[in-house]
Amino acid sequence: MTRTPLNSVLVANRGEIAVRVFRTARALGLATVAVHSDPDENALHVRDADAAVRLPGAAPADTYLRGDLIIKAALAAGADAVHPGYGFLSENAGFAREVRAAGLTWIGPPPEAIEAMASKTRAKELMRAAGVPLLEPVDPATATTADFPLLLKAAAGGGGRGMRVVRDLGSLEQEWRAASAEARSAFGDGEVFAEPYVERGRHVEVQILADAHGTVWALGTRDCSLQRRHQKVIEESPAPGLPAALRTTLHEAAVAAARAVSYEGAGTVEFLVTADGRARFLEMNTRLQVEHPVTEAVFGLDLVALQLRVAEGAALPPLPPEPVGHAVEARLYAEDPARDWRPQTGVLHTLAVPGGVRVDTGFTDGDTVGIHYDPMLAKVVAHAPTRTEAVRVLAAALAGARIHGLTTNRELLVRSLRHPDFVAAQLDTGFYERHLEALTAGAPDATLAALAAALAEAAPAPGAPLAARLGGWRNVRSQPQTRRYTAAGTEYEVRHQPVDHPGVRVLSAGRERVLLEVDGVRRVFHVKHPANKTEVYVDSAFGGSHTLTPVPRFTDPEDRTAPGSLLAPMPGTVVRVAEGLAPGSPVTAGQPLLWLEAMKMEHRILAPASGTLTALHAATGQQVEFGALLAVVQEAQEETQA
Repeated sequence: MTRTPLNSVLVANRGEIAVRVFRTARALGLATVAVHSDPDENALHVRDADAAVRLPGAAPADTYLRGDLIIKAALAAGADAVHPGYGFLSENAGFAREVRAAGLTWIGPPPEAIEAMASKTRAKELMRAAGVPLLEPVDPATATTADFPLLLKAAAGGGGRGMRVVRDLGSLEQEWRAASAEARSAFGDGEVFAEPYVERGRHVEVQILADAHGTVWALGTRDCSLQRRHQKVIEESPAPGLPAALRTTLHEAAVAAARAVSYEGAGTVEFLVTADGRARFLEMNTRLQVEHPVTEAVFGLDLVALQLRVAEGAALPPLPPEPVGHAVEARLYAEDPARDWRPQTGVLHTLAVPGGVRVDTGFTDGDTVGIHYDPMLAKVVAHAPTRTEAVRVLAAALAGARIHGLTTNRELLVRSLRHPDFVAAQLDTGFYERHLEALTAGAPDATLAALAAALAEAAPAPGAPLAARLGGWRNVRSQPQTRRYTAAGTEYEVRHQPVDHPGVRVLSAGRERVLLEVDGVRRVFHVKHPANKTEVYVDSAFGGSHTLTPVPRFTDPEDRTAPGSLLAPMPGTVVRVAEGLAPGSPVTAGQPLLWLEAMKMEHRILAPASGTLTALHAATGQQVEFGALLAVVQEAQEETQA
């Protein structure tokens, strides 16, 4: 194969993966080109690139999914290669062909390989012919009660979109329609298939890397069993506790899958490992995976650099390097796990993770997390000689991170990493189904955080007048100073002048750092109170992270919402309204009334109580803002009293 040296690479993606590819490209001496939608005009990946090209619009369908505009951007900026990252067009065979037809180098597998694996149903047929073990599809038309539970999956999908677990025959038709509608919305293809749903199975995958000269590497295993909504949360390499024979089976099956489609570049073959230790093929991702850093850490490789070299025509060594140690990755999301994983939007005022770990992110302090894209803030990766050490280092780094401005899943990640089942490597895809309530219960006490916030707010700002810096002067005795805050639904009242907390002594108090001695132990509290914001953010390794809202002395009489009102929890699009729902319809508590799509996820809006729907203000396709009134439910008890 003729070597084709590269000079400039465009990344047809955004956020964290674009920044990550640019980092390697710069190290290899390549110029970098970004593309961006209008909301991403000032995003980190745009600021990080040598050149950037605007894709007019906000929605992915108008921007990052427009292959023609991306190719035009590459040619205009003088790029000679396109790296697709993951998501968007990364597994689109038509786009890969168009990139090549434009005279550009495609940093990925041949379009034919992408096409062969693009449909999960066709991929299963190929793998069956190659002798790879798999879960056989179930025909819904002939399904019986013995076939349940079933997992419905979008044939053209990924990332958990279009997936439903169905546990009885009576709900199969309704869930099939719902899965098909979500798949069509997400991927433009409503094809759905069913396969047996394996309870307590492990999601194990194999990273592969292949060149155009016949060499295929199997780079160990990764366990990605901890998932929410079929999307991965914590991943690690190697997958712990697998017998040597099973690891060999997985490696051989992954290599066979790659050879079956003449694969080149980086890819991942995913398997489900049943409780009795049998491996079954799930799918092949013909791209770089989000969790690739754990493999890089264990094998000491840069997979993006190898992608670029393979695309240039270089040959891989016959064998990969030997793995060393263990790596664990946690995905830090702007979301609230306790409220149905609800994504969060707004300004990320601070994102600071202690050293000793790898942080891949597409955000810096002051950036805005918008409504159009995935709410992942960062991937935090720890590598150590043993699994125990890697897990401990990652948990400590996350616990000590400072994250101000948005609710995140940080506390859930720390608790998950320290959970006895995870520590003992008792892993399966039902982990959060069993443990989520316990992992999100009991918000940390914010009493000391409230005290730190009050002390910080009372501290004079730099450059304040002399009287303020000296604490002010009065010719009458001062009254005790108190402040009230709410945090996670709980109200705290603290007296801070003088401090009235047994066992607590103030050592120093500034606007951003408060040092307290608590029962003889010194504790540091970091405080952030951004301009034009009422909230105060407090972080400490001692007490976790808190968002505190000052309680005003007087409430606004207009700040009221009618009982039973259902408000939009975020900006988004109404993608579906329950069939037959109209004013006057009876509803039951917990019944899904409508579905809102935002930040690449579907969110159900549930009836808060049993009663009657008295108003419906939402329609399919409607764009709604945060706090918009969607519907009103009159509780049955209220009707009786009336």
